[in-house]
Amino acid sequence: MAKHDLVYGIHAVHHLLERAPEQILEAWVQESQQSESLKSLLAQLREYGVAVHRANAVTLDKLSGNAVHQGIVLRSRRPAQDPLGLDELLTTSAQPLFLVLDGVQDPHNLGACLRSAAAAGATAVIIPKDRAVGINQTVRKVASGGAEIVPLLRVTNLGRTLADMKDAGVWLVGLSAEASDSIHAIDLDRPLALVMGAEGRGLRRLTREHCDYLANIPMAGAIDSLNVSVATGICLFEALRQRGG
Repeated sequence: MAKHDLVYGIHAVHHLLERAPEQILEAWVQESQQSESLKSLLAQLREYGVAVHRANAVTLDKLSGNAVHQGIVLRSRRPAQDPLGLDELLTTSAQPLFLVLDGVQDPHNLGACLRSAAAAGATAVIIPKDRAVGINQTVRKVASGGAEIVPLLRVTNLGRTLADMKDAGVWLVGLSAEASDSIHAIDLDRPLALVMGAEGRGLRRLTREHCDYLANIPMAGAIDSLNVSVATGICLFEALRQRGG
């Protein structure tokens, strides 16, 4: 596994500078870009002593894999391991709000979920190590800084992790289109983990069995399902609403 990550885009770079500037190794900035946002980032990078290389659009396109880099790409250190374990995360708040993603494989979906989790003030996002996408350049870009804000815990055994959370007093609410109760009717103002399934298949059977409640998102239109990242945002902000956020 590579020891470095590439981070690109105005928002992702801004949040990395705010959260962990010591991780930044070097930066490439497009020669023709003169936006005020980019000038501000350049000033901060130089303040932290980061080597800044001028590059053309072709070079930045190549570095970012033809993503929308907005004229800036960073190379940063990748943490050697997950910064926090479950035990530590459980002690960060008396009323934690976890997001558990059961096998999400699309990096755009993971990035969007991280962005929503950051916006909703989630304690952490938990994903399995196997058969699920991890952090990569696309995830960081779509997350718009969320990947640098919300702790991401990758676990070997998701079922064991869910059981440990229940033992610690966290209530597990899984989203399922077949559930009889609406997410709006369930008490989310408690130590909580929202458990979301993968694209297409939804929650796995064993994951469903760990949940204390199953809930659906009521819909009135002709479409009877939502993208996992959209459903995640709805559930996170319903939890935030119930908590007075």
